[in-house]
Amino acid sequence: MRITFLVHPGFQSLDLTGPLEVFALAGGTYATEVVAAERAPVESSSGLAVLPHRAFHDDPVDTLIVVGGPGTAEAVRDERTIAWITTTARRARRVGSVCSGAFLLARAGLLDGRRATTHWSACRLLEERFPSVEVDPDPIFVRDDPVWTSAGVTAGIDLALAMVEDDLGAAAARTVARQLVVFVQRPGGQAQFSAQLAAQRPDRPGLRELQRWIADHLTADLSVEALAARTGLSTRHFARVFRDDVGVTPGAYVESVRVEAARRLLETSARPLDVIARECGFGTPETMHRSFRRTVSVTPGDYRRRFRGHASVASR
Repeated sequence: MRITFLVHPGFQSLDLTGPLEVFALAGGTYATEVVAAERAPVESSSGLAVLPHRAFHDDPVDTLIVVGGPGTAEAVRDERTIAWITTTARRARRVGSVCSGAFLLARAGLLDGRRATTHWSACRLLEERFPSVEVDPDPIFVRDDPVWTSAGVTAGIDLALAMVEDDLGAAAARTVARQLVVFVQRPGGQAQFSAQLAAQRPDRPGLRELQRWIADHLTADLSVEALAARTGLSTRHFARVFRDDVGVTPGAYVESVRVEAARRLLETSARPLDVIARECGFGTPETMHRSFRRTVSVTPGDYRRRFRGHASVASR
């Protein structure tokens, strides 16, 4: 099976090398190649240059993977590149993108009417520029056969491992994952970024320590009053400082951390909803249900049915 990677000036080097190593380690099943508009060194955003194996060609391709990076903004305006993607995709068994490579697939019309994802910071822009694409900002990657799209940078490794699993089975994917010292399925599954990463990093060491403590004590009293007491601040002063430093209110932050913990358990365990609700500090399934509806827009049960098991979003 020929796996063809398309690069362009300003591509993200890890968008290429991560998935490329996955297929290379899977053994002789795959033949990998890197192509570009010209067979000349292509410089990545980090300055690392790659010499493509070939320029654009008409030979059969099993899997086409388009990498992303800062250079994508220019590549989407290159009609020759878009035309080659369109033509090659028609003959390929499947097509994938890493990170902002999704913009190139969208520009080629390959994502019209499909679910797709990209780097979390670019999801809204993808949705605005290509309204016919159903953008899902949460998954590590989305599979909407025959098109696969992945989130930011290292998510390309997740996408490639899932393709290996799809082609060769779970055992082969596990073997490659062990060689790369990565998870076949990441803990936390579909979430592209955690509540702690989504929030601003506070300048005050005391608040950073409080964030770590919250994550480890989800069943404790995490009211504003209790958290203020832990920091030695008045309730009003604590609430203002936390909001200014973290970007959200203490209550919203606590809820997001609890939802994130519940999502991990829903994805990776068979524990009943009432047990998960207690372990994550919601108290009751009803409270957890309301929080999920408010923050994730689905119920816990729907979330589990959608995401438990394989690390991808099931194809339609």
